[in-house]
Amino acid sequence: MKERIIELCKKCGADLVGFAPIERFPEDSAVRKLMPEARTVIGLAFRVLRGIYRGVEEGSTYYQYTTMAVENMEETVMPMATVRLSMMLEEEGYLALPQRRHQQIMAEENSTNPEVAYDAVYRGRTEEMQMDFSEAAVLCGLGEIGLHGALLTDEFGPFVRTCFVLTDAVIEPTPIKKAHLCDKCGECIKGCPGHAISDDGKVDPWQCAVYYNGANGLKNPFMPPDAFRSFEDRLTIIAGEAKVDPETARRILDNIYFYPPAQHAYQCSICGRACDVACYVHLEEKGVLTKTFKTPFRRREEWKFDIKDFDN
Repeated sequence: MKERIIELCKKCGADLVGFAPIERFPEDSAVRKLMPEARTVIGLAFRVLRGIYRGVEEGSTYYQYTTMAVENMEETVMPMATVRLSMMLEEEGYLALPQRRHQQIMAEENSTNPEVAYDAVYRGRTEEMQMDFSEAAVLCGLGEIGLHGALLTDEFGPFVRTCFVLTDAVIEPTPIKKAHLCDKCGECIKGCPGHAISDDGKVDPWQCAVYYNGANGLKNPFMPPDAFRSFEDRLTIIAGEAKVDPETARRILDNIYFYPPAQHAYQCSICGRACDVACYVHLEEKGVLTKTFKTPFRRREEWKFDIKDFDN
C-alpha cells in the first residue's frame, strides 16, 4: 500500500512523500488531538516552480508568485491531492483526515501571517486547531528546518509547500533526514528587504508582513514617489530600515495600495519570499541541491532603486 500511496501522490503533483509513525510526535502534539486514533502521518511536499520566482528576481512580473505559488497550491493543487489520498485510504477501510494549512489561525495573541490580511487572522486560538506543519515535515522525513524557519529539501531547497494526511493505517516510516543543508550562512537574514529576521533566525511576523507586502520602495516597482507621505519617517520605511511594532505595522499595511491581492485574499508578495530566494541561491551555488538546472537562478547583480527617487 505504501508504494500505491506514493504513486497516487506523485500523480496528483506531489514531489516528495514521507511517512511518520505517531510515536515520533510529542504527547501534547496537535496531531494526537486532531485524530486520537492516528497511527501514521503522511507528508506531501510540492515544489514551487523555480520560474515563478524569476519575475520578482527580474522586477518584471509579480502576481505569478502569489497566484500560482501560494493561492493555487494552497486552494487547489494540494487540497485535491490530500482528498484523493484520503479517498484511497478510506476505500481500503482506514480512516483518513486531510490537513491543509489554515492561513488565518494563529495560537499567538498578537502575531500575524504575512500571506493574509492582518485583520483576517484569528488570534489566540488553541494550538489543537492546527498541527505544527514544520515539525510534521521533519518527522515525515521530507527535509530539515533552516535558520529562518523554512523547510529545506535536498531537491528544491526552500521552494516547497506541504500538506498532510492523518490515518489509522500503519505504514512503514520514512527515515528522518540528518540536517546537512543549512550551514547558518545568514544569507536569508541579509536577503530580507525589511530586516525582519534576527541574527539567530527568529522572524518578526509584523516586520515581515510590512515588507512582504512591499513597503521597501527600493525593491518595489509599483510604489509611487509620494508613498507614505503621512509618515514622518517615510524614507526610513521605504529604505527598509524602519523597526515597526504591531500598531505601526497595521498603519503601514493600511497605506499599502500598490498591488492588488489575489482572488482568495492572499496578500500579494512584493518581496517574493526574498529570504527563501537568498537561501536557494546559496544552496545552488554550493552545489548541494540534487535538482539542477541548465542556468543558475541568480544571473546578475540584484537590482534596486535609489532612495533619492522618493525624496520629494
